[in-house]
Amino acid sequence: MPSQSSSQPPSPNNLTEDGNQDIEQGLAEVEQSLIDLKARLTQIQQDQQRQLELKNRIDEVIPQIRQTKSQQLKDELKQLKTQLETLEFNLESRLVTWGSFKEPFWQAVRFGGLGIVIGWILKSCSGG
Repeated sequence: MPSQSSSQPPSPNNLTEDGNQDIEQGLAEVEQSLIDLKARLTQIQQDQQRQLELKNRIDEVIPQIRQTKSQQLKDELKQLKTQLETLEFNLESRLVTWGSFKEPFWQAVRFGGLGIVIGWILKSCSGG
């Protein structure tokens, strides 16, 4: 009697188990993405609040500098502006990623290229 090793087709139970594992893995990935998204949202909200605080403080410091000509206030203003620039850069760079442009970019390349090819074909068929 020949041995039935790996050449035997998978049983229905194995297919169900594999399907369940795939679903569980997919759910775990979705849950992790949701956790990451919530953390990012919290970070954005905190950064936006800090941005508002920095802008308000800058608005307070500028008139004081004009009145007192204090070097300490000028240094504080410079530091506030640096912090604000860094914060704004972080907000922008985290919101815009290659992933957000990947799909539209490739669709534009695909359909733009298709349009050029169709244009060449129509031009050659019309004798132009």
